[in-house]
Amino acid sequence: MNNITQIPASFIEQNTNFLSLINALRAAFSNQETLVPMRHHHDFPNPEVHEDSTLLLMPAWKPGKQAGVKIATVSPKNGQFNLPAIQGTYIYLDALKGSILALLEAKSLTVKRTAAASALASQYLSRDNSSSLLMIGTGALAPNLIMAHASVRPIETVYVWGRDYSKAVKLCEELKNAPFQLQPIQAIEDTISKVDIISSATLSKTPLVLGKYLQPGQHVDLVGAYKVDMREADDETVKRPEVYVDTYQGGLKESGDIVIPLKNGVLKETDIKADLFELASQKKTGRKNDEDISMFKSVGHALEDLAAATYYYNMYQNK
Repeated sequence: MNNITQIPASFIEQNTNFLSLINALRAAFSNQETLVPMRHHHDFPNPEVHEDSTLLLMPAWKPGKQAGVKIATVSPKNGQFNLPAIQGTYIYLDALKGSILALLEAKSLTVKRTAAASALASQYLSRDNSSSLLMIGTGALAPNLIMAHASVRPIETVYVWGRDYSKAVKLCEELKNAPFQLQPIQAIEDTISKVDIISSATLSKTPLVLGKYLQPGQHVDLVGAYKVDMREADDETVKRPEVYVDTYQGGLKESGDIVIPLKNGVLKETDIKADLFELASQKKTGRKNDEDISMFKSVGHALEDLAAATYYYNMYQNK
């Protein structure tokens, strides 16, 4: 056990190059060598805060090479304890021998790979000249989504909205040295029609992205609402765009943004144009013209965790 490498959050935070991480995810999605079972998803009650927490077990194997499993919890009420909603550990393994190679702090790993997956999708789905972004949400994912999107598109202006306006102000202050302008806003509807990319990462159970405000050419990136009773987008948002998911395996089953429209007939499975496997391998194409509205729904996938863990493990070994 003494030989197990410990990769802390500080290393992950200080050594992320989003372009190279995005390319690592693209390679993983395109070569399709990784075996990924459906993740375990277990809700358990927390009477003290009157809100369920969720335990996620996410394994993946690249036969004869790497393997790993993420053990994570999502506790939506952690803000009252001044803690992030996501907590966890990633166990990185030698797939051939089964030995543990490293333990990685999973919260940072998760937010980095999640943001990279959204930016990977954006390369296929948003307009090449997208220069403005609306970030809905101020949690740990928000700054990473902003920086990841800005690494693949010429973002000049970022608007930030949060339920707590002071947190939007604080996030803009934290990113004040970024090479684009940041502006906190108090109302989504005042800005949503004016931007090229809308990225939302919240635990909302009621829609925040309303389709009536969407304009031709926009790209909508939905990253939160990881449970079937959560929704960041309304039916109109799902009906109007070309819809894409990170994976069919999770995207069709885990988030209310897709599950609820499927159940009420607003969306059919055949309406979903592609997932990241098909986009990255060029089996299907993304945006076809500048007037399309596109929507990408991400629920996360263990392939992303394994690809990111390999990325950070190799970097740590070569430091």
